[in-house]
Amino acid sequence: MLRVREQIGCSDELQKSCGRNGVTIAMLDTGIAGHPDFDNRLIAFRDFVNGRHDPYDDSGHGTHVAGCMCGSGRLSEGKYKGIAPASRLVVGKVLDYKGDGIIESMASGIEWVMKNRKNYDIRILNISIGMGEAAGKERMDTLLRLVDEAWMCGLIVVCAAGNKGPGAMTISPIGARKNVITVGCNEGGYFGERENLCESYSSRGPSPFDVKKPDIVAPGTDIMSCNAFFEKRGFRFKNAYVKKSGTSMATPIVAGGMALLLQKYPFYSNEQAKKKVIKTAKDLKEPWNKQGAGMIQINSLLT
Repeated sequence: MLRVREQIGCSDELQKSCGRNGVTIAMLDTGIAGHPDFDNRLIAFRDFVNGRHDPYDDSGHGTHVAGCMCGSGRLSEGKYKGIAPASRLVVGKVLDYKGDGIIESMASGIEWVMKNRKNYDIRILNISIGMGEAAGKERMDTLLRLVDEAWMCGLIVVCAAGNKGPGAMTISPIGARKNVITVGCNEGGYFGERENLCESYSSRGPSPFDVKKPDIVAPGTDIMSCNAFFEKRGFRFKNAYVKKSGTSMATPIVAGGMALLLQKYPFYSNEQAKKKVIKTAKDLKEPWNKQGAGMIQINSLLT
């Protein structure tokens, strides 16, 4: 995460300038582990898969995503700190240990977030899930209507473009919606000509609902973040961080940027926030269906 923060202009000083009162981010994923980097900032957890009460993550995906968004970097002396380390978390487990899930769990998760948005002061919903088209049309339509409702009730919905690129019109059904911020992967030349970069498989537009997709990109290759399966040995921790790649990792970087924006300017609406993150992105000189408006730039976003 250190190199990511450097790439997108997210310095320690800039993070501190936003104040200490972080906003609440809701995340629908595989759950969250009790990693020390989350301190006591998890304020609610709901399991839509196995019905358990205590927070857990039997996949590791959700914990990694949460670390990208708002890990404190405590176990790395700040090196692997997330984008908005003062943010609070509300987590719904909608995917199982394999990272698989059903539409009904996702729909229930979105309904739960909307129902509790005022109780927990939720401002942002992160969905680092690239859903396919395999589900029945009626069930998928129900889910997509809920995504639209989440935006209409004032939430900033940030979702992954998906990892089914580089073909055209491969954006995830949720990411294809107009009223979300759809995030793709792009490293902006950081790795040179290296193969297997996330941008080579990041899903691309256009979208059947909104031609200009994705909206924006962020780094997503070899992102070092919180490991759900860390080991505690006395006062020491082993394997506290792990590398993962994909649009799932790029998405929380943008969600974290939105959290910093609202932390500094709490009066911003979701529409205003979306317009600003697009307007202040760094143009990578790629086609829109690959880069959207460009790479998120936190220093420009917060001016």
